[in-house]
Amino acid sequence: MHRDALRIYLNDHLAGATSGAELARRIARAHGSSPRAAELRRLAEDIAEDRSTLLDVMGTLGIAPHRYKVCAGWAAEKAARLKPNGRVLRRAGLSTIVELETLRMGIQGKYMLWRALTPVARETGGLGTARLDELVGRAKSQMAVVEDLHLTAADTVLRRGGA
Repeated sequence: MHRDALRIYLNDHLAGATSGAELARRIARAHGSSPRAAELRRLAEDIAEDRSTLLDVMGTLGIAPHRYKVCAGWAAEKAARLKPNGRVLRRAGLSTIVELETLRMGIQGKYMLWRALTPVARETGGLGTARLDELVGRAKSQMAVVEDLHLTAADTVLRRGGA
């Protein structure tokens, strides 16, 4: 196990997980009255839990989180809100589409993280490969949920002209 590479890799993923958890919470809040609000809240909770799991994995491997990367992930999500969307005072439907695409990419990265850690788990013994397999499956499920939400949003906005 190359500790320096692993330290950088896991801290980079922690920054992404921080940004992803913030984005998922924001999407859930923005759609709090939608028919799929409960599903969005559950997704946000699961993504936040996966971030906590990553911190646990880092602890198991003796890798300290770099606070500046966590702060950078948090700030990146906030900065992403400043995109022009054709509306000044309220959300545009296009915002939902782009946010779901961004969230999907983050979940894909997390999926790849759990897959990449499997050989490390075999080498160290501290990480359970069965747990990583569960996390891989969970990421796949999250991607499916986000893809379905995205298709619904895209249909509403791009085909039907919904807000």
